[in-house]
Order: sequence, then C-alpha cells, then structure tokens
Amino acid sequence: MKTTKRLLQTGAVALSLLATSVMAAVSADQASKLGSTLTPVGAEKAANADGSIPAWTGGLPKNAGTVDAKGFLSDPFAGEKPLFTITAQNADQYKDKLTPGQLAMLKRYPETYKLPVYTSHRTSTLPAEVLAATQYNATHTKLVEGGNGLEDFKSANPFPIPQNGLEAVWNHITRYRGGSVRRLVTQATPQPNGSYSLVYFQDEFVFSDKLKGYDASKPSNVLFYFKQRVTAPARLAGNVLLVHETLDQVKEPRLAWLYNAGQRRVRRAPQVSYDGPGTAADGLRTSDNLDMYNGAPDRYDWKLVGKQELYIPYNSYKMDDPKIKYSEIIKPGHLNPDMTRYELHRVWRVTATLKSGERHIYAKRDMFIDEDTWQAVEIDHYDGRGQLWRVAEAHNQFYYNNQVPWYTAETLYDLQSGRYLVLGLKNEEKQAYDFGYSASESDFTPAALRQSGVR
Repeated sequence: MKTTKRLLQTGAVALSLLATSVMAAVSADQASKLGSTLTPVGAEKAANADGSIPAWTGGLPKNAGTVDAKGFLSDPFAGEKPLFTITAQNADQYKDKLTPGQLAMLKRYPETYKLPVYTSHRTSTLPAEVLAATQYNATHTKLVEGGNGLEDFKSANPFPIPQNGLEAVWNHITRYRGGSVRRLVTQATPQPNGSYSLVYFQDEFVFSDKLKGYDASKPSNVLFYFKQRVTAPARLAGNVLLVHETLDQVKEPRLAWLYNAGQRRVRRAPQVSYDGPGTAADGLRTSDNLDMYNGAPDRYDWKLVGKQELYIPYNSYKMDDPKIKYSEIIKPGHLNPDMTRYELHRVWRVTATLKSGERHIYAKRDMFIDEDTWQAVEIDHYDGRGQLWRVAEAHNQFYYNNQVPWYTAETLYDLQSGRYLVLGLKNEEKQAYDFGYSASESDFTPAALRQSGVR
C-alpha cells in the first residue's frame, strides 16, 4: 500500500493545479513504475496485505476458455462456489468494503438483494500496442482547456498514474474497448412488480484511429464514432442515433444526430448530452449515464478521494451465458442475485460535485473505478437535496479471446421509484460482440443515417 500512499500525496499537490489551462504529465521516474511496482496500466501489481486480492500476474490468456459459434465465452471459473454471501442481515460486518449505494440497496430490498462473494481473480490485460500507448501517455498526455480536453494522447489510458480526480475520470472515458465493435444488446426498464418490455439495439462503435484509411499524421478532435439503431419493438424500430464523440467537448461540443424512421428525417440532437434523456429509457437514465459515465466533464468539480478495497461485480461470465434467458436475470427491484458474482478488488474513488451556476439533475456523483481496467464499476448519484437517488452498477467481464475488458450489463437502480434499468444483456441474441468491426468515416455521416434506419 506504500505505492498508493505516495500516489495520493502527489495527487493532493496536483489538485491545486486544476485552475491552470495545461497540466503536466508525470516524470520519467514516476512512469518507470509502470510494469514494475505498478501494472502496465497503473494498478498496484502486488497483492493486498492478507492476499484476498491476489497479485496481478498478466491476466487471462487468450485461450482461457472456449468460444462458441456465436462468440460467447465459456466461464473460466464455472466450478467456483461463493465464499460467503452479503445480505441485509450481515451487511454491517462488511460495510467498510461496500459503497453507500450497495448498503442502500440491501436496506431497500432486505429479503431479496444480496451479494455472493467469490475468490478474486485479476483477469484483465490489454494488447501490446495499447500498453505501449499507455506508457507513452504517462509522460506526454496533458489536460488542456481547464481539464476538458487532452493533448498528445494515444489510444487509451491517458493518465495511468493519475494526479487528480479529473485524470482518473478521463481514464474511464477513454479506456480501451477493443478499438471497434458491433454488438446486439437489449435494454429493460422493469416496473416495481417486475413486468418489463425489451428494447433491442444494434450498436456500432469505432475509435477514430481504427477507421479504415485513418491518417495518423492528421489527428482530429473526434475520439470515437457511435451509431445505435433500434431494431425492436416495432414502434421504435428504425430510429437511429449517431454520435461523434469529441475529446474537447467544450471547445467542440459532441456532435449528435437522430434519424426518425416514422418521419424519415435526420435532425441534429444537442439534447444527447449531460442530463438529456437516454434512448428509450422511460426517464430512468440520462445521456451521460450510458457506459456508467460519458461526455464532457466540465459541469463538475472532481476530487480524487483515494483508493479502497470493495466488493464489486467482477468476472460476470455466468450472467452472459447464452443458455440463460433474460427472464431468469431480470427480476422485480433488481437483477437476480444468483446470476451475479462479486469479488474484492481495489478501486479509485472519485467524487464529482456540481459546480456553482451549472445545471444537472445529479448534484453529486460518487464514482468507484476499478484499478485494473479503469472502468467505473459503481456510481452513486445524489439529487439536489443531497439524498442518494440512483445507484449504478456494472457487471463486467474480460473478453479474453480479444483482450478487452468491458461490461456484461449496466444497471441503474432508482431507490425512490423502485424501478431500474438494465442495458447490455445479449444472452438470447444471435451473436456476441463482434470486435474488429471494420468501418470508414463515411459510415458515420448524417447522410448514412437514412440507410441505417431502413426497417
């Protein structure tokens, strides 16, 4: 834990630099810890004091399991049983390793919500070229425009040794997700009694440096391109969202368009940002709730609180099993706990507080970011009265055959209404994630939306 202490001492000094327009990268001496005392992406390589969090030894190999004809992965830990289960009755015993949101969920659903805790496995790694880019970023990438953009950045993980909360959040925003992917996923917004209807999406997601014909000598302000087509139900089918996600969204705001299949019209969509409504989400998530958190960070002040050990969803292969039906996972109030898996891991805690004069339905966000993947895994959302309102939880897995850490499903629980949203389930779809999806910039133009929206 000495490494963590040194990092946080350095971070406290760096917080005072947030008012400046450019923030320095770390020194070569600090960066030399990557791959030695730290993993190549900046996590602590060593085990924790009692060994309940193991040392990182390189993650799962590409052949850690089998891949079926649809691309679904077998569970490398299918034979394991829970070490213990956290319930409302014994939660006090584990409260120092639970988030306020998890404790609130146990209190809200004392008879049904629980956390089955398994042996911890540090499964994640990244392709060699991404790790090389991370090493470069450590001594070159800087925050610019008051922290709302990046300068001299490559690929992913701009700040593997974060000096402040904003840098840690940029690691989540830009983290590696395979470079490009096409996926078929579902979204449900169950009523308190458990009834729900599914919305089906086809997503296409490509980082700009993975486009066909990309010219590295002409970098743009676009971080990635995202296109989302609704394929069902019939009343929504054919509607398409297109996003050009910019690195500096204050200097050049996110560009978004919507194609309405009923009207056969393409329109600019400036509402697809901040607390604008999420697609077909029945008011249960904002635009910046997607991917746990996304978009411009300029409306909040970000504080790096420190590191801690938490029980978080991890290695959620069971939930992704194609033999399991959605009805077995989606239950009243929350996901079926028997389909979940929690492990003890180290996380960075970052608190976002709404700036004076800015507007957002969330006055505060308390974020917990996994040290091995830079993925936000738990986020507590507070309303303007300071009350805990919504609890976001991401059930992740490591797509070992492609060396991509990502989510199995995202959930957002509304403690006030008793409803929730789950996005990303694909068990019953005809294929799993298609990494390495090939696309050109012309596939992500407003003119291409009409063709994408054909029913």
